[in-house]
Amino acid sequence: MLNVMIRWCGVAGVAGMPGAALAATDVALLPRNLSPWNMFVNADVVVQAVMVGLAFASLATWTIWLAKTVEIRRKTAMAKRRLSMLETDTVLAKAEQESRGGNDAVAQIIQSAAREASLSGGHFDDGLKERVALRLERVEAAMSRQIARGTGVLATIGATAPFVGLFGTVWGIMNSFIGISEAKTTNLAVVAPGIAEALLATALGLVAAIPAVVIYNHLTRTISVHRALLGDASALVLLLISREGDRGAFRLARAAE
Repeated sequence: MLNVMIRWCGVAGVAGMPGAALAATDVALLPRNLSPWNMFVNADVVVQAVMVGLAFASLATWTIWLAKTVEIRRKTAMAKRRLSMLETDTVLAKAEQESRGGNDAVAQIIQSAAREASLSGGHFDDGLKERVALRLERVEAAMSRQIARGTGVLATIGATAPFVGLFGTVWGIMNSFIGISEAKTTNLAVVAPGIAEALLATALGLVAAIPAVVIYNHLTRTISVHRALLGDASALVLLLISREGDRGAFRLARAAE
C-alpha cells in the first residue's frame, strides 16, 4: 500500500511540472538517427541542393572514366595494328588502300598523306615531305583534341568539388547556430545533428573530388601514350614517303645509265 502511494505521489508530482518544458527537454535529449540518408533528408534546402549536385558530379566522374577507358583502349589497339602495317615493306598507296574507310587516327594520318601525294602528282620530293608534315601536324592535333574530350570536366570537378562542399557546410553550420540561438540552449543533442548534416556536404565534396583528380591524372598519362603512337605513325609515314622518293631517284639514275 505504501509503495502504491509513493508511485501515485511521484506521478502527481511529475504531472504538476510544466508539460511543455518537460516535453521539450525530452525531445531535445532524444537521439536522432544520423545515418547519411536521414542527415540528407533533415538538412537545409541549400545543403540538399549542394549534396545532389556533388552526387551528380561523382556520377559524371565515373561515367567519363568508363567511357574514356574503353575509347582509349580501343583506339590504342587500332593504332598499334596500323603501326605494325606501316613498319612492313609497303608503299603509301597500299597503306592508303588498307586504311581506306577507317576513322581512327592513324588511318586519318595515312589518308591525309596519300591525299597530299595525289595532289602533288605523285612526285616524291622534299617539297612533298614538307607539305605532308604540315598536314600530319594538323591531323595529330585534331585527333589529340578528340581523344582528350571530356577530361576537362574531371579537372573542373576535382578543383571545385571541395569548395562546393565547403559552401554547403558553412551554410549548414550557420543554420545550426541560428537554431541554437532560437532554442536558447547549447545542449549537445540539439547542436550535433545540424553540424553533422553540414559536415556531410564537405565529405561528399571530397568523395567527388578525390576520384576525379586520380582519374584525370590516369587518363592524362594514357592519352600521352596514345599521342606518342600518333607521333610514331607520322614519322613512319614520312619515312615511307622518303623511301619512295629515294627509290624513284634511284630508278631515274639507273635509267640514265
